[in-house]
Amino acid sequence: MSRRRWTSIGGSAVPSVGQVLTYAILIGLSIVVLAPVVWAVLSSFKTQSELAQRPPAPLPSSLATANYTEALSSFDFGLYLQNSVIVTVGATLLTVVVNTMCAYGLAKYNFRGRDVLFLIVLGTIMIPLQLIFIPVYQMAAQLGLVNSLWGLIIPPAATPTGVFLLRQYMLGIPDDLIEAARIDGAGEFRIFARIVVPLCGAALAVVTIFSVMWRWNDFLWPLIISQDQAKYTLPVALAQFNSQLSVPFNYILAMSVVSMLPVVVIFLILQRHIVRGIANTGFK
Repeated sequence: MSRRRWTSIGGSAVPSVGQVLTYAILIGLSIVVLAPVVWAVLSSFKTQSELAQRPPAPLPSSLATANYTEALSSFDFGLYLQNSVIVTVGATLLTVVVNTMCAYGLAKYNFRGRDVLFLIVLGTIMIPLQLIFIPVYQMAAQLGLVNSLWGLIIPPAATPTGVFLLRQYMLGIPDDLIEAARIDGAGEFRIFARIVVPLCGAALAVVTIFSVMWRWNDFLWPLIISQDQAKYTLPVALAQFNSQLSVPFNYILAMSVVSMLPVVVIFLILQRHIVRGIANTGFK
């Protein structure tokens, strides 16, 4: 007996109960995740009095951009945005280079203690960052990196999560391909740069977006290493803005929305590669 179909032009099959429940759950979870973001965007147009209303009004009285313009005039947004962009771009490039080289060595070179070294790298994921802040700060101070943008870029460059994702992805690259390149006379760096890296585009996209999110939203390490307001990034500057005697929540919301935009744009650009990279990365 043939299955009933919709009486529509497409003629698609009737969805099962499981599919309906799956989509209903996904839509509900999407609403839960997006609701705070939508609330923040709408509230960024509200005045102080509107934000203080109880119960709060869901919509602002107008979509005037006064909060954004006034916040930009009373808040050195350009400087902090410049610092955040420099730190995020520099740290992300360094993270991708370091993690890719480390993952390539752990995935494609056979040497004694390789698996033990990988387990040690993987085990550092479980170490809270707060435990290593003091020794890392002491090393940064000895290298003269305190109160400089280099101190925000170099120390957090290597991430065990990135090494793990890239290493697992590289295990799927056939060893015969690398051996054939060696037979043809290609050097090790050329094999790495011209063969392995292009094949890891999806995994590199995952590491890139993770690094951008971590560096852009990082608060505690920039707060520790930056002793001059001229070196503050956006999260630290917004926290300082929040410590005023009269807290301008409408300005803080406006600047928070602006600070979210770069990460959202990068995610939208790389989302296809991110999904494919995570789907193809696993234990091999």
